[in-house]
Amino acid sequence: MKTAKPFFDTNVLLYLLSEDTQKADRAEAVIALGGVISVQVLNEFASVASRKLKMSYAEIRETLSIIRSVCDTRVLTVAIHEQGLAIAEQFGFSLYDSLIVSAALDAGCSMLYSEDMQHGQVIGSLLIHNPFLPDFPN
Repeated sequence: MKTAKPFFDTNVLLYLLSEDTQKADRAEAVIALGGVISVQVLNEFASVASRKLKMSYAEIRETLSIIRSVCDTRVLTVAIHEQGLAIAEQFGFSLYDSLIVSAALDAGCSMLYSEDMQHGQVIGSLLIHNPFLPDFPN
């Protein structure tokens, strides 16, 4: 089942905490419209927030609670894992990026917002779009 909601890569969520106010504002604007994430995204966010940003787990929980209130969260399945392996093999993405793509496809999303993957690339029915590029609609 197709959804108009975009899937968010972890890096988009992490920009909510950025000192770059332009990117933080853009991330907040696109996330506020709602979308889809996976448990993997939650885990990656928590790992970076704890390790690199030195946030407490209470702060991480609070931030993720807000994100989960506007985003549908999908579980990871063996099928998503298997498809992720195939995507990694076919496209040369890292396994973790491939799992993001696989989860987005499984959720029926037609758009994946990511700064780390190739802007404009199409994988199956999924378009990868960098929401931080100047041509992104406000």
